[in-house]
Amino acid sequence: MDRNVKLFSGTATKYLADEIARDYGIPLGEINVARFSDGEFSPSFDETVRGCDVFIIQSTFAPSDNLMELLLLIDAAKRASAHYITAVIPYFGFARSDRKDKPRVAIAARLVANLLSAAGVTRIMTMDLHAPQIQGFFDIPVDHLDASSLFVPYIKSLNLKNLTVAAPDMGGVHRARSYAKYFGAEIVICDKQRKKANEVEGMTVIGDVEGRDILIIDDIVDTAGTLTKATEMLFDKGASSVRACCTHPVLSGKAYERINKSKLTELIVTDTIPLKEESPKIKVLSTAELFARIIRRVYVYESISKIFVVN
Repeated sequence: MDRNVKLFSGTATKYLADEIARDYGIPLGEINVARFSDGEFSPSFDETVRGCDVFIIQSTFAPSDNLMELLLLIDAAKRASAHYITAVIPYFGFARSDRKDKPRVAIAARLVANLLSAAGVTRIMTMDLHAPQIQGFFDIPVDHLDASSLFVPYIKSLNLKNLTVAAPDMGGVHRARSYAKYFGAEIVICDKQRKKANEVEGMTVIGDVEGRDILIIDDIVDTAGTLTKATEMLFDKGASSVRACCTHPVLSGKAYERINKSKLTELIVTDTIPLKEESPKIKVLSTAELFARIIRRVYVYESISKIFVVN
């Protein structure tokens, strides 16, 4: 029996799912979310999914209702006899808590992985996890997409002659080194010390940035405190320009104000999370075509690794 592909979207990511469905070439499936006065909700499919390969598109950024809605949609698809259920999670929330780094804390990324598996998902598709080892929390296939296939062509179009790639912290060295290797560029490290989450106590630059066009590579930009502090420090050290490629624009708190007031030349992000407001310094690259291509390759069991520029 031939399998049918059906694409569905949670309410938080419909803006992106519409584009993915258009690039894939099929209409987005219909769902209904019944809401109760106390805040509870109950999503359901408005069409049959029996025997179908179902792709449910939903990022799990705040609020946590987005994660709960995804879990309920997965459960609904399983109970409706879907043949295969793939959770397409452009931004995988709660990934910043991926280890026990102090006593008596939860490992949220592992808990979310367990919840998704328990709900009945058979495959995960996501982009630029905060820590690649989170893939090991799953006992099902994980397609970990790399935003390099979006960022690299854009950076190439800028024709930066003195490019140097910067890691925003020690944890980002591997990602930054991959980009530096591709461009044949040098790498510098912005070593930061935190007082607590979202608050940087101090920062130093390891490497020479005099007269260089700096490209900071990171997976998330949240409050933009680290980014704007690094930008100021890099300019103080003699950098000619400072740009940043950050896959997921969380941009909470005073992030927009900080970015607009900073010396940052440009912040390049993707649309895994919708922007809350516009900024002349923020450039958004669409992930829709990439996700559509990967969904098609997953459906026909083709390799996806060749699509990505930086590995």
